[in-house]
Parts: sequence; structure tokens; C-alpha cells
Amino acid sequence: MRMREMVARTGVSERLLRYYEDQGLVRPERLPSGYREYADSDVELVGRIRTLLAAGLSTATIAQVLPCVTEKLEPKCPVLIDQLQHERERISASIKALEESRQLLDGVLSTPMVNSVTDSDRTTA
Repeated sequence: MRMREMVARTGVSERLLRYYEDQGLVRPERLPSGYREYADSDVELVGRIRTLLAAGLSTATIAQVLPCVTEKLEPKCPVLIDQLQHERERISASIKALEESRQLLDGVLSTPMVNSVTDSDRTTA
């Protein structure tokens, strides 16, 4: 299928499909005319890519992970487990930092606002 049909079937823009190709995530065939020709299996592949991106993995990590997972994202390479554990720890650290930031903001928002009217504003009123 050509790019336009791939966009329609995956919901992913042409720009993103080209980016995935540049990153080595998707490898469509090239016709003599230069047009990209995607296989039906590329639709599922793009779905896996989107799932892994949503899980917080970078495209560089996804490029390493894709050959080691099944269509159902089940690991089939032992080295993958260590890499995914590292990614999970990185994501957990990011979540912890975001939670601490949220607590700080909650503290600021729960503090009563100080009256910002100055003495000179009171004398002119």
C-alpha cells in the first residue's frame, strides 16, 4: 500500500511515517518511481511502535526492542529484559520527580495569597 493508505489505516501522519523510516523502525519497499510501498504487516508494526512510544521509550530504544518482541509485545530476547528494566527505572524516576514538582506546586497553591496592595495604594484611595 502507498503512503496515503498507510496514513488512513494507522492514523499516523506522513511526516511521522517518514521519521519512523529515518529511525530504522519501518522499512517500506521503494518502487522504481521512488514511492514507498508498505506491507500489511507494517500497519501492525506502526501500532507496536506507537504503543512503545506511549510507554515512554525513545525511538532509539524502540529500534533495539522491536526485533526482540512478538506481535503481542512479548519478549523473545533475554537481553531485552535488562534493557526494559532500565527503561522502567528511568520512567519511575521521572514520575517521582514530577510528583515532587506537583507537591511543591500544591504547597504554593494552598498558601493564602498575600495582599499585594502597597501602602501608597491605600493613601491614594
